[in-house]
Amino acid sequence: MPNLIHLAIPAFVVLMLAEASADAIMRRDLYEIKDAAASVTMGLGSVAVGLLTKVMQLAMFDFLYRFRMFTFGYQWWVWVLLFFADEVSYYWFHRVSHECRLFWASHVVHHSSQRYNLSTALRQSWTGTLTGWVFWMWLPLVGFRPVMVLTVQAISLLYQFWIHTELVGSLGPLETVLNTPSHHRVHHGSNPRCIDRNHAGTVILWDRLFGTFEPEDGGEDRPHFGLTTNLHTYNPARIAFHEWADMLRDVRNSYGWRTKLRYVFGHPGWRQDALSKFPQKSVSAIDLPGID
Repeated sequence: MPNLIHLAIPAFVVLMLAEASADAIMRRDLYEIKDAAASVTMGLGSVAVGLLTKVMQLAMFDFLYRFRMFTFGYQWWVWVLLFFADEVSYYWFHRVSHECRLFWASHVVHHSSQRYNLSTALRQSWTGTLTGWVFWMWLPLVGFRPVMVLTVQAISLLYQFWIHTELVGSLGPLETVLNTPSHHRVHHGSNPRCIDRNHAGTVILWDRLFGTFEPEDGGEDRPHFGLTTNLHTYNPARIAFHEWADMLRDVRNSYGWRTKLRYVFGHPGWRQDALSKFPQKSVSAIDLPGID
């Protein structure tokens, strides 16, 4: 099966060059050479890792498919059902990747640039495919063919490339249904109102349904891209593994299994430092009401 992402690489390059040229003419300062180079390097590393992990994922899906509840073919309506099933899977994968530190350790890579351009779309994790597949494992169990699942996953990722730009404004009525550059700019914002919002892949429906939708504000509260605490590095290894290192350090330096587990499975922003408000307490913050 040809890898659609690999086939699209020449188009990615052409579109990035076109955006960079438009940026030079418009003097928007959207690109910084070292930042873009770091993003492209992360993308190439992700592709290299994906050569192995996609084979493993397909093997796992093939195994699960043996225990399927139904057997779906290749009819057009099956593709439509699979599209929406994939969108639901991606939404929850993406949302959990922001709300659980174990998954955020991989996904933080994609948010680590303070620039927002097409090269940012390529700034992908080198470790995300090791765990993210679990959100799609229900699809072969239901009866969707594994090759179809991987194909729809790739189509969703291809769609998401073009929404990483500041050169496209509002798309009018399409904003109601589709995930657009406007919606995704909010997702990449580090402003308090932008954090953990707009997790969509192709359609924005699930954010509207589950209460995580936030419209873009073109005024003073426009999205500020990057992390709440930025890395200030272009080192690919540092970008790829910094949160894993920080998470392991927090686990090593904390006391009690509940606290250690919360540093892994809790919200990325959770810190045991909240106990400083209760100096007389020596228990984990998980035991203190009102602290999340």
